Amino acid sequence: MWDNNRKVRVVIVDDHPLVIEGFKNVIQGNERLELCGQFSTTKTLLDFADLNETDLVLLDITLPDGNGIEICKELKKSYPNVIIMAISNLSERSIIKQMLQNGASGYLLKTADAQDILNCIQNALQGKVALSSEVKANFNIAELKNTEEIPELTNREKQILKLLAEGKKSAEIAEELFISPLTVKTHRATLLHKFETGNIVVAINKAREIGILTK
Repeated sequence: MWDNNRKVRVVIVDDHPLVIEGFKNVIQGNERLELCGQFSTTKTLLDFADLNETDLVLLDITLPDGNGIEICKELKKSYPNVIIMAISNLSERSIIKQMLQNGASGYLLKTADAQDILNCIQNALQGKVALSSEVKANFNIAELKNTEEIPELTNREKQILKLLAEGKKSAEIAEELFISPLTVKTHRATLLHKFETGNIVVAINKAREIGILTK
């Protein structure tokens, strides 16, 4: 895609004007790139009529009306050919893993310089995993890419997992959620199965590691 005659169409999604301005200057300063949209919310991005014609989305991890990790997954389902690169101030391994697992082609720290950003964009367009220099220095690409699949949890399972993580017993959870203790035990067994473990503490730790639960 980088070698095509036409320009690469780029969209920026971030709610900080200075960040948008910085990435905007890098994109507009390169003759092979074309900025075709800049948005500060999930809603305005998803309402963008030309999203299916976009080549690359630079997506912030935290937006006022949504989680960039989940948005990435949603975008890849609806627009599988769009390349998504995360942009963030956060460098936690679990977050980077989730973005890559959800279909992102790269992860850029907002502190990256112009050349680092352009190098990452070029690598992503060539089908490579693109990490900014600081991320690459701290993490092994193979380690980040070859990770366990994130279990798909229902909202109820997430609720119960959170309460279990708080140390609550099945009877307490049942009372709080207005369901039977047997239903709680059934969900607990399902959680153990999805996390491939027989120990709920291990399941909770795994959920924290991959970002389903916050510490």
